[in-house]
Amino acid sequence: MRAKRIALVIPASLSQPVRVEKINTALAARQTLVEGNVEAITGKDWHVYLNDEADFIPLPLNARAEVLIREAGLHLEETVSGTAVFLGHEDNGDEADAPAHLLQLAERLFGTALAA
Repeated sequence: MRAKRIALVIPASLSQPVRVEKINTALAARQTLVEGNVEAITGKDWHVYLNDEADFIPLPLNARAEVLIREAGLHLEETVSGTAVFLGHEDNGDEADAPAHLLQLAERLFGTALAA
């Protein structure tokens, strides 16, 4: 069984809150959160899981996740859709808790306190 990690979960729907939760990092658990097959966009010490078929289903745009990704230093060529699940990664590639700086950035951008 995989360890649980602290994830930043950003739903596409603005009526649903941005939240921090401990998740099982197994593939099936990540697929449940993003409602389908997963793809990853990788930053320096973090990555975000998204539904890899979001454009074809189509899933709603996720403006909050897109803003966070850009503000965290990645330039995106495409839009972000569906629920976004942010985690950190260790040097060996294993999953890690979402980095504190990413949680703090999300708090500032979205005006909400995120308790881990």
